[in-house]
Amino acid sequence: MSKGLIQFIIEEQRAAAPGATGDFTGLLSDIVVACKRIAHDVNKGALIGVLGSAGSENVQGETQKKLDIITNEIFIESTVWGGHLAAMASEEMDDIYKIPAQYPKGKYLVVFDPLDGSSNIDVNISVGTIFSILRAPEGVEDPTADDFLQPGVTQVCGGYVLYGPATMMVITTGHGVNGFTLDGDIGEFMLSHPNMTIPEDTLEFAINASNERFWEAPIQRYVDECVKGKTGPRGINFNMRWVASMVAEVHRILVRGGVFMYPKDTKDPTKAGKLRLLYEANPMSFIVEQAGGVSSTGYERIMDIKPSGLHQRVPVILGSKNEVNRIISYHKEA
Repeated sequence: MSKGLIQFIIEEQRAAAPGATGDFTGLLSDIVVACKRIAHDVNKGALIGVLGSAGSENVQGETQKKLDIITNEIFIESTVWGGHLAAMASEEMDDIYKIPAQYPKGKYLVVFDPLDGSSNIDVNISVGTIFSILRAPEGVEDPTADDFLQPGVTQVCGGYVLYGPATMMVITTGHGVNGFTLDGDIGEFMLSHPNMTIPEDTLEFAINASNERFWEAPIQRYVDECVKGKTGPRGINFNMRWVASMVAEVHRILVRGGVFMYPKDTKDPTKAGKLRLLYEANPMSFIVEQAGGVSSTGYERIMDIKPSGLHQRVPVILGSKNEVNRIISYHKEA
């Protein structure tokens, strides 16, 4: 019989940390509720009037969709009251969100992207939620933004929820990667993809090819070799994919292998990359590495980076081990 997500986590904690207090399980349970609520609104879409632009911009200067704002509020409402969090931070908010005085505080911090790939929502393509759980520094009762600036290796949990043909939650706590599918009949995420692993080799890559003229030479070299296929230096044919939703891209890689690239480019010289380190790159890197893959900027391991700001951006190259290592080698040669 398939296990539910919370049962799975409790049993995992009993084995790994017999003295656990249950705070982490409680927090994850609150996040599960948030994602079920988000799944409902994403699924209803135009029927409840949540599609389209909100007419505002987030801290990164990106146009917000109505659902960006709605899902951000849902995530906060579902987790703020439980007594498990010291503070939280979102891609959609300028600064951290402090737990109001009427609620007890806990020992964890959570960072999240409430609706990754929201540019796809109006055309009914898969979107997702990404989250990362960190420990609040010992003895800190009123965290500041600096307390969130922890390298990815310190994460307690990384996870995402994919709102696609089925709603799935994929998580790691550092003991491998497991996927859970939401059973709408009983309202539970049930274990459906145990011990997910990424094949070391792949013939599939994902990148926004419209940015080719802005890429650095190592990325141009790699993609050119893939595109040339059997007639090129690799002597094999590759397929290219691009969904413009990081959750969908990473999920495909977890299921059948591949490489996802949002590399450093010269399109906007003021930005080191497109994707946010805390909200996107770190939790996805944690998942990918735990599944046997590799995640890098091309120059360094993403999870080793010491963040310099809440909304710091980084280049991201992740996926099947042998192909990502090849791309890293091209950067070293350059």
